[in-house]
Amino acid sequence: MNIDYTVTALMFPAIPLLMSVYSNRFHSLSKLIRQLHDEHVYESHIPPEWKKQFINLNGRIVLLKWTIMFAAFGFLFNMLTVFALYLNEIFAARIIFGSCCLSMMISIIVFMREIQVSTNALKLHMSDMDVDLD
Repeated sequence: MNIDYTVTALMFPAIPLLMSVYSNRFHSLSKLIRQLHDEHVYESHIPPEWKKQFINLNGRIVLLKWTIMFAAFGFLFNMLTVFALYLNEIFAARIIFGSCCLSMMISIIVFMREIQVSTNALKLHMSDMDVDLD
């Protein structure tokens, strides 16, 4: 495979889009945590599934941290690929671009896991309602 600037340019629209999705997800999660914290501390309102929610939210935070970190590594590797191409280091550029693709794939896989955990959180949240969902 020949690698040039157009190959790395393919990643430039994808990476900021993913980072935006991840950041929005993180913002929503942090807002939810702050809301639950305020209910717990200031209003002394403790829902029965509070401990399970806390464990779930903590797991989601960890997953989002790794998701964002791998996406950031993907962006960094993409920029390093451009730099290696600028220095005419084609073999290094190929290795670095492969690392970019691998980082982005890991980021997406971890994000898919976070979506599963998030779905379980919603089910947990609905568990106290008397509704047959099956």
